[in-house]
Amino acid sequence: MNHLLCGLAANPALPPELVDRLLVFALEEARADPGSEFADELLHDLADRADLRHQQVRELAAHSDTMARYLAYKGTLDAADVDPGSAPNAAVALLDERRGRPEWAGLLATHPDSGIRWKLASCPGLPQDAVDLLAADPDPDVVEELALWTDSPVTARLALHPAPRVRLAAAANPATPLEAVITLAQDPELTLNWALSQRTDLPQTLYARLAADPLPGVRATYASNPGIGQELVGVLAADPEDRVRRALAEHPHVPLDLLAELTVGHRAEWSLRPRIAAATPAELAELAASPHAAVRMLVAQRRDLPADLRDALAVDPDVSVVRAVAPHPGLSEELLRDMIVRHGVQVLSRVAANPDASGALLELVTRHRPGVRGALKAVAEHPRATGPALLACLADRTARPLAAAHRALPPEAITELLADEDTWVAQTAAANPSLPPAVMARLSP
Repeated sequence: MNHLLCGLAANPALPPELVDRLLVFALEEARADPGSEFADELLHDLADRADLRHQQVRELAAHSDTMARYLAYKGTLDAADVDPGSAPNAAVALLDERRGRPEWAGLLATHPDSGIRWKLASCPGLPQDAVDLLAADPDPDVVEELALWTDSPVTARLALHPAPRVRLAAAANPATPLEAVITLAQDPELTLNWALSQRTDLPQTLYARLAADPLPGVRATYASNPGIGQELVGVLAADPEDRVRRALAEHPHVPLDLLAELTVGHRAEWSLRPRIAAATPAELAELAASPHAAVRMLVAQRRDLPADLRDALAVDPDVSVVRAVAPHPGLSEELLRDMIVRHGVQVLSRVAANPDASGALLELVTRHRPGVRGALKAVAEHPRATGPALLACLADRTARPLAAAHRALPPEAITELLADEDTWVAQTAAANPSLPPAVMARLSP
């Protein structure tokens, strides 16, 4: 029964009076057994509701500082509701969200719990007096965290810190002045292979040194960095490691001819590359005319293609191209059905994921033999899925909980699923907003 109550607590259609009853019950359970996992889950499910009254939020926050922190990050708890002395974690969370009171920062920067100070050190926009206190903190973990995340000018000072790990953290911080980073790059105590991978403003000579690291994973990280210039792009294109060349395809300014060269010959399907996302209509048309299916597939990943180009890719002779374009919005029912006729199970899941797929088409997908588990999952999550399509999805183990959550599932089927032997399916059914109100009332404590 506990799992059903958790599902009910998450049900967006739960009437206000039943929300009240559940909240009282959950708080009583938590007081009776402070270590109860069930009470904790029930309280968090209630905390996730969008319809809580302010007083209910305050009652939840009063349960524990941990719950108050959770509500602060959700945006439902305000600074007026928090005392930093009794709820320091919630106060830090509000500062982290830039919704806390600036005067809290100095108080929390001297908190006896170093864990509080450590978390505070990663908060953005702290007053300078709090930053200075954290920079002088006796716990090196706190100073390291500050060096990694602060956007304060203190990063230049922390780049000179006696502890190597603090200097390394300062090197990894994009807010650290470039001249300080270049100095750190000469530091014999530091290994900067990963630390500078997010910087886009380094000299090309330094990028060349970093990208020559013996570890392929490090080279791959720098290969996708937008800051590396075309000369280094050419060097990395010849890297012996496949993962480095694949990472280079993520570079937003990789030349299109090189991107095509990097793509051809790979069996794996590619997701949308940044350079393709930024390509002009003329560039897309040129790539779509490539004799290599892998290159045409790159274009097919775009979801804003001109209609004529989109439809041409939908009838491409290569199944990998059709799979890539199948979820593109705007494809006609005729084209989607034709994909299934021509390629069957190879495109079934992708067709079912098309946002414009009709209820009738989704029913066709569920009747296809042989079936495809991924296709049933896509149908079960589709907003246009019909009752018959969802009932068919219930026969599949992985699609069953998704179908149980769908609003279009017939109410009698939802009610039956409350007794499902899989408790997650039952809990999901209890959270379904189409569950009859009378059943909700019967389940409530």
